[in-house]
Amino acid sequence: MSTDPNVVRIDGPSQSRGDSPGDGDTIVWLGSLGSDASMWDRQVEAFADDARCIRIELPGHGGAAAEPGPYAISGLADRAVAMLDELDVSRAHVVGLSIGGMIAMALGIHHPDRVRSLGLLCTSAYLPPQQGWVDRATTVRSQGAGAVAETVVGRWLTADHATAHPDEASAFVAMISGTEAEGYAACCEAIGAMDLRPQLTDISAPTLVVSARDDPATPPDHGRLIADSIESSVFELIDGAHLASHECAPVINALLARHFERAAR
Repeated sequence: MSTDPNVVRIDGPSQSRGDSPGDGDTIVWLGSLGSDASMWDRQVEAFADDARCIRIELPGHGGAAAEPGPYAISGLADRAVAMLDELDVSRAHVVGLSIGGMIAMALGIHHPDRVRSLGLLCTSAYLPPQQGWVDRATTVRSQGAGAVAETVVGRWLTADHATAHPDEASAFVAMISGTEAEGYAACCEAIGAMDLRPQLTDISAPTLVVSARDDPATPPDHGRLIADSIESSVFELIDGAHLASHECAPVINALLARHFERAAR
């Protein structure tokens, strides 16, 4: 496993041809707490023939080393910008789920010139209580991310999907369990300290906000608040749970495709 703190995974025609990506054909994917880049496999499969897909992993997640904390959502957005600078990407569509959506919002707030459009999936601008995140961070630091993995996957997938696809549920448990404790814990603390609500009106990029009806982690009213605060936004409510990018991939991909097309007009 790579210990590069800035690991990214790149897929798509620009990577294979060695071309310099244009502003309109690059998509950045920012994942959920406890995920690695593979959580976006179903999206990359759908979009990588036509777009350069850049999957950025959180510190301590997948192949990325856990950087010294504390973390802040704005700092994680700055980290993403630094990676795009290294890749000579000036602007991109940015899609994020959960904490990835929080980082995407921070990019839209603090680095609007880098954002062509935003796709915010199953996320929140404010997710109290802070003490709950502090407690989860404490548990993970003392027992490892595996201590919370099954509970988290119970929120990621609907019960029906987990029952019908036990191999997928088990793979996600293993994914979370393999996350470095400090990276997971510091991300928890960043979520707990976050309140992006006062700055949402600063986002000018075309924005798609998607919430899932059965998402207990970031319920639909959180998505509606985001969409109501961003002038150039579209809100969509779909069936499914928190990891809609996986369980509801065909619906998510269709919504994103229409969103990218609208943003290109």
